[in-house]
Amino acid sequence: MLTTLIIDDEPLAHNVIKHHLQRCNDIAVVASCYNATEALSYLARHQVDLLLLDINMPALSGIELLKVLHHRPHVIIISAYKEYALDGFELDVVDYLLKPVSAERLYQAINKVQRRIGEAIPAADSYIALKVDREKRRFLLNEIILLEAYGNYVKVWHGQQITLVSSTLKRLLQLLPRQQFLQIHKSLVVNKNHVVAVDGDQVRLATEKVVKAGKLYKQNLAQLL
Repeated sequence: MLTTLIIDDEPLAHNVIKHHLQRCNDIAVVASCYNATEALSYLARHQVDLLLLDINMPALSGIELLKVLHHRPHVIIISAYKEYALDGFELDVVDYLLKPVSAERLYQAINKVQRRIGEAIPAADSYIALKVDREKRRFLLNEIILLEAYGNYVKVWHGQQITLVSSTLKRLLQLLPRQQFLQIHKSLVVNKNHVVAVDGDQVRLATEKVVKAGKLYKQNLAQLL
């Protein structure tokens, strides 16, 4: 599941992109920003896998945004101006699409992102090794959506799968980075990067799954968004 941020100053462009992505089960649009300043603020608090980025925006352009990002996700530029393509590729964007973008062209670009991710070797701090049956298995931290206590085991929700690992939730919390994972119930821990909305004690994840925070943990919800 690629967590994705759309950055474009035109609401219509957001609608077109989201319409095309409805057929992509492995893309989760976690937020929409309408200028680069808003995007910088969001990215300071959240990690995403992919930016779908416009170039010509007020105050700060898409190219200028990329130049100031310290930890740059994968980037697909979607612009009406082809003259910035060289600048984009010099900043290692995955693809450069011209508006109006077709669904097929967008899917091709996303496939490039997925191939690039597949070729990358995970850094040691980007995954956790957990015991599944008799073997140890690697789980990428950005793909873990939810952890759910299940007796002396934990259900790990990752991508479109649920894997039962041999551990307690308490032990896993000690291993996971606190800035990314937050306990919201005695039996639930969520990945902040996959949280898209909070309503009262209800937390909606990028997969559209909704979980409920426990009374003792409601104060933690302010840290999610």
